[in-house]
Amino acid sequence: MNHRRRRSEHISEPRINDRIRVPEVRLVGPNGEQVGIVAIHKALELARDADLDLVEVAPQAKPPVAKLMDYGKYKYESAQKARAARKNQANTALKEIRFRLKIDEHDYETKKGHVERFLTGGDKVKVMIMFRGREQSRPEMGIKLLNRLAEDVAELGSVESQPRVDGRNMVMVVAPFKSKSDAKAETRQANRGAKGTTVEAKSRRDRAAQAKAEHKPADAEA
Repeated sequence: MNHRRRRSEHISEPRINDRIRVPEVRLVGPNGEQVGIVAIHKALELARDADLDLVEVAPQAKPPVAKLMDYGKYKYESAQKARAARKNQANTALKEIRFRLKIDEHDYETKKGHVERFLTGGDKVKVMIMFRGREQSRPEMGIKLLNRLAEDVAELGSVESQPRVDGRNMVMVVAPFKSKSDAKAETRQANRGAKGTTVEAKSRRDRAAQAKAEHKPADAEA
């Protein structure tokens, strides 16, 4: 098993520099510019002259496509992006809000507020409409309600999973535009701003009190 794992990891790595064993490649420059089809020895020479690596990015093409790049830097940045994506995915929760098909306006506004709060916090929202009895024969009414909600929260998130029937329910998933980490950062910034405003207001009050005390009449002091 370990041997197979090592083999799969090895295969997933692109061939670079002298490991590219083909007579010619379609060469792409470091900024994405198309150089054209060149002999492999010429491509390796260009890589050495630019102090870069020759990396095979499309081995199945004919001829294979290779790009000039700093492969060490590329691997590091790719690992950082993958780590950030995993972290954001792990922190993102799937909240659930349930609606009745015949919901009154007050309850709708309340539940919509919950959806907005979840999206603002960077969480996905699973919106579920529960059908009762004969309501199951009116799926278009459920779609209409979910579409209304999607429009009402369009500034905070977008529909990731379109309305679909799930047993006796109808489900839609809305994903936030902001990531969980961005939402937390904005909350911290807002809290710091509010704290600064409070401190500034207190400072103004203290200065006003001090000025008032300094101009207090002498007979009042007596």
